[in-house]
Amino acid sequence: MNLMMISLKLLLFMNLSIIIITCKANPNQQGEHLSKFIHSKRSQNNNNNNPSSSSSLEAFHSHLPQLHVDDDDDEQSKLKEDDKVEGLPGQPEGVDFDQYAGYITLDANKGKALFYYFVESPQNSSTNPLLLWLNGGPGCSSLGFGAMEELGPFRINSDGRTLYRNPYAWNNVANVIFLESPAGVGFSYSKTSSDYAKIGDSITALDSYTFLVKWLERFPHYKTRDFFITGESYAGHYVPQLAHTILSYNNIAASNHQTVINLKGIAVGNGWIDDNLCTKGMYDYYWSHALSSDESHSGIEKNCDYVSGNFSNECIKYMNMADVEVGDIDIYNIYAPLCDSSSSSKSPGNDFDPCSDHYTKSYLNLPEVQKALHAKATNWSSCSLVGWTDSPASILPTINRLISSNISIWIYSGDTDGRVPITSSRYSINALKLPVQTPWRSWYSANQVGGYVVGYKGLTLVTVRGAGHTVPSYQPQRALTMISYFLNGELPPKN
Repeated sequence: MNLMMISLKLLLFMNLSIIIITCKANPNQQGEHLSKFIHSKRSQNNNNNNPSSSSSLEAFHSHLPQLHVDDDDDEQSKLKEDDKVEGLPGQPEGVDFDQYAGYITLDANKGKALFYYFVESPQNSSTNPLLLWLNGGPGCSSLGFGAMEELGPFRINSDGRTLYRNPYAWNNVANVIFLESPAGVGFSYSKTSSDYAKIGDSITALDSYTFLVKWLERFPHYKTRDFFITGESYAGHYVPQLAHTILSYNNIAASNHQTVINLKGIAVGNGWIDDNLCTKGMYDYYWSHALSSDESHSGIEKNCDYVSGNFSNECIKYMNMADVEVGDIDIYNIYAPLCDSSSSSKSPGNDFDPCSDHYTKSYLNLPEVQKALHAKATNWSSCSLVGWTDSPASILPTINRLISSNISIWIYSGDTDGRVPITSSRYSINALKLPVQTPWRSWYSANQVGGYVVGYKGLTLVTVRGAGHTVPSYQPQRALTMISYFLNGELPPKN
């Protein structure tokens, strides 16, 4: 190993150490998993870091495997009834919607099963669309983050044992599935150990597709319902890849009289889309928001090659300098306080508690909660260390293919996130060179500017004002306004 590579690995180790220290102060594990993962990819200096390189998912789709589905109606009806949640421990009075939770077995021979939590709408459940939510990581739980801290019907009180209603839950406008994927995340599991070591984008996309087809056999009245996929963070990979997998399989399913998923659109929040452009956007955001110095910014601009993604010793040195300069803040919402269990940590004018990760872990590890959710007794954690074998440097080629399929595509971004900031989203979208159809303008929620929107040919960019990495956590009302218009095929309102 030459001196340059030794120096590079040392600097990357220093950079990761800073991130791990920050994680102890701020328990945003979804974002930290993403940060560690990207640094790991960079340290490997693999051959996939050309933004124009093809995703392994594309090669995978050239020989799609056969999918076996058990369509025994009586058996599926019984499984659905078994999955019905009679009530979650500590839930408030007056719950007026049905809840389901349990497992979909993907491979009985391997003992591989994914866990889901499904909440129907209190009103209009028979006509509202079906929406799938995916958190990122990779390796983080959609139940722990999405359902319990963001857009689900409940949030967890600081006692870690009781729940309160989220008035801005997305099941007000859609029937929502929260999927813990891949196997090894949350309550999802496999009895075959190699399934934990050989996980990547392609397998995750196929497993999520297999889950959906089998879930629709259990809930057949949703088979023809309008279907949308949403998610955040590393779901910038998950969501477009799953959409592409669905569309690829739909062509086969239609000719074989099998289930065709009625995919209408995708929405990705603060999504990691392109390694190099998102990295550039992150460090530019640091500097433009007075988190890093002119010196580190100039050093990054001079020494970092975002075209090739081959970052020199000097480039890494100045990136490391900028990371140190940011200091001990919540980089996932740069204006929010860190968790302080000894006093109230809530932001002024915002009800989201930055200690929520702790409450979620306590609640989902209660034996009575796991029993109510029909989950296997598990030492549940919000994120899991799973092996990752494939992760293309850019999802832009996949997004381009989706644009040509004419489904609705939204990229939305909380504008106070410093880890996957709005600059990263804009750089990634700009690389597609799409013509503007609706010029940049403000949009409104509750008589306040909710953010900004610009419509491109085939894609829409939406910002959410005052929101961090987990948009529905910090701006729940604005997030609900945004997703309501997305589901209706309309841009957010002008006033």
